[in-house]
Amino acid sequence: MPDSAAFVELALKMLECSQKELAVRVGVSPTQISKWKNGEHMSFEMEGKIRKLTGIGDLDPSVVEWAGSISAAELWGKLFRRLAEVANDGSETGYKTYRFEESDYLDMLAWSTVHSLNKMGVAPPNVFPDDLQSALACFDDEEGDSEGQFEAAWAQIEKNRYTALISGIYKAFTDVCGFYAAYIEELVDDDDLGLLETSAANIEPCLMDLAATKLAVDVAFAPKFHRFKHEVEKDYENWLTVVKDAAIKGGVPLRVELLDMIHKGGDELCEEAEAEALGFNDTRLHPDIYMNELLVGMRLIHQVLPAIMKKLEIYDDFKFDQSDLRNYKSNDDRDES
Repeated sequence: MPDSAAFVELALKMLECSQKELAVRVGVSPTQISKWKNGEHMSFEMEGKIRKLTGIGDLDPSVVEWAGSISAAELWGKLFRRLAEVANDGSETGYKTYRFEESDYLDMLAWSTVHSLNKMGVAPPNVFPDDLQSALACFDDEEGDSEGQFEAAWAQIEKNRYTALISGIYKAFTDVCGFYAAYIEELVDDDDLGLLETSAANIEPCLMDLAATKLAVDVAFAPKFHRFKHEVEKDYENWLTVVKDAAIKGGVPLRVELLDMIHKGGDELCEEAEAEALGFNDTRLHPDIYMNELLVGMRLIHQVLPAIMKKLEIYDDFKFDQSDLRNYKSNDDRDES
């Protein structure tokens, strides 16, 4: 989501003015500009004024800053949608990737993509490359040999470092979204578990970051990738553990190890989601749930058995000899062997 600091930084750059001059233009004090730069919330009305002054319209300020210009941001946003469409069409999880289909999510696609790239340390392109201009034109051309056009466009996509990375992230995103929809979403949305009031509510909004960790990224291109990957995986381990604990306490069966979402690759997550979509997991329980059932059964036996023994009047006379157990060896036997 757009933040106040991004609006201020972009306005100062595009208008080539000082904070004091910007304050005059939007009708606030210079102190308020400083507060916005430090993250204080900016009202919708003030956002509107800065959007009008800078001419960015509905574009996200951080995306315009990253792209280098309004026109470049518009082209990148258009290409992001095309790449998302391709990734969505190729998804095999059996679940819809709503962020690649619904307009409300697509409006945030450019921001979430740029946000992840920035955290990985990928330097802004500042321009929209000419080779991607032709690729985008091929995507948009509905006439002629569509298959040939697509192949030509995709060759350009794979050649460019930015779009090759982004298309990889989008493919992995469909995989992690499928896994989330198959095994986690219902738990997070379960009012009885109350997970929306916990840190587990962060799982869905941050899936783009998790998707990026599934790739083998050139650290020369993304120098902060290893730190980014470590931090994202650590956050998800905490969030998913909250879900697991709540599910086990609530007696809700888990059909997979939820932490697989972190440790398995995109293709493996895709297969796990597809298995659930096809009903292959209907009779499978996660070991945690199975062990819990065993413990419950053992507790029941410990409660019932003494009552039965008392009823039979053998409780006081009963003595348990471990040597009667099958395959039991005494200490002497073990020493001799």
